[in-house]
Amino acid sequence: MVVLAMDAAFLTAMAGVLGSLVGGSSTVAATWVSQRTLSRRDLLRAEMRKREMLYGEFINECSTRVVDSFERQLEKPETLLPVYELLNRIRLCASDAVLREAERALVVITEQYFGPNFSLAQLRELVRGGHEVDPLRAFAEACRAELKSVRAAL
Repeated sequence: MVVLAMDAAFLTAMAGVLGSLVGGSSTVAATWVSQRTLSRRDLLRAEMRKREMLYGEFINECSTRVVDSFERQLEKPETLLPVYELLNRIRLCASDAVLREAERALVVITEQYFGPNFSLAQLRELVRGGHEVDPLRAFAEACRAELKSVRAAL
């Protein structure tokens, strides 16, 4: 009888210890998963901000170069240096679609520098005629699609 009472007390104590161990372990595991998820979200948000800023800089610089290419020829290759710098930064993090459109936009801008200059009247007609005058449109659309997919991962 004494042995039976000791076994019951031992079993009760072990059940309590094991219950505490399982409860504590599940709390630690839940906290770890939660922190890992939050860290991943923070990293994705930071990556999105970085890409939005980079793509915005590229659009800003290319827009300046587009307008410049309409009114003058390329006099110094250094004029395109900031665009190439941004393009190479885009290569580090962008999707293939975004990179392809960035490269295409740069080719269009460069070709325009070697093409004829436009008068203001010609520019007006170009815009009015509905021609594809925005070499950055496809780039911006590719960026929007990429950023949308990153947001969906959040």
